[in-house]
Amino acid sequence: MKTGIIQQANSTDISKNRSSLIEKIHTLTKQGAELIVLQELHDSLYFCQTENTGNFDFATRIPGDVTEIYSAVAKENKIVLVTSLFEKRAAGLYHNTAVVFEKNGSIAGKYRKMHIPDDPAYYEKFYFTPGDIGFKPIDTSIGRLGVLVCWDQWYPEAARLMALNGADILIYPTAIGWESTDTDDEKSRQRQAWMISQRAHAIANGLPVVSVNRVGLEPDPSGATNGIQFWGSSFVAGPQGELLFEAPNDKECSAIIDIDMKRTEQVRRWWPFFRDRRIDEYHNLTKRFIDTAE
Repeated sequence: MKTGIIQQANSTDISKNRSSLIEKIHTLTKQGAELIVLQELHDSLYFCQTENTGNFDFATRIPGDVTEIYSAVAKENKIVLVTSLFEKRAAGLYHNTAVVFEKNGSIAGKYRKMHIPDDPAYYEKFYFTPGDIGFKPIDTSIGRLGVLVCWDQWYPEAARLMALNGADILIYPTAIGWESTDTDDEKSRQRQAWMISQRAHAIANGLPVVSVNRVGLEPDPSGATNGIQFWGSSFVAGPQGELLFEAPNDKECSAIIDIDMKRTEQVRRWWPFFRDRRIDEYHNLTKRFIDTAE
């Protein structure tokens, strides 16, 4: 499956950001892309660096005016398109939502981000209600897409449940970067941990992984920090965790990666992790913590 990824640096101009994405989508389609994956919250700057009620104005209804734009793009290019939008579900109720469009422009499905961080410069709990759809793959004409979003990528449970529900591939729209005061060694550790964790999900589940991150410096509107340097490094890994592609960490990148969707069956025959799972002993995974003193 020819999979296109778009790693982009954004500005304050939403219309310009969106036009740039659409132009790149057209280019990738001409090169044969069947699936194209965009980064997290791709239309705007990453607004979660501050807690500002005015930022809720960025949100959109699903379906709505914004989904109509991407629906038309998917239909015109005859591709499956994975987008990442700020969803207004109701007054005071918002989600970080990935919307997948089918080749005919219809909405194949959506996924609401389940794990919501709350860290300095990543104040997402202020904006997003945790998802309530669950870890359900989205059926498309090119396969079952296990779409998760950013902070979800650190949780093996999320990847496993997508795999157990029959996902053919794991997809992570992402927005993650460095804090300016981190040392070079710490920056390296963080980026490597980010990649290793997702490649481990590929291995443990025998599935390819597509992770698409933002890139570039986005200033902190409050001036409290020096902003976030998004580290790009979008990548695609095969079902043994092998790197099929890695984008640079300091510039925009659009690329097509050919993923062999038939390898999962063979890899799972070699490494039958699903066969050997001790499901009879995993009940404690539903607990927050196991206190041995109790």
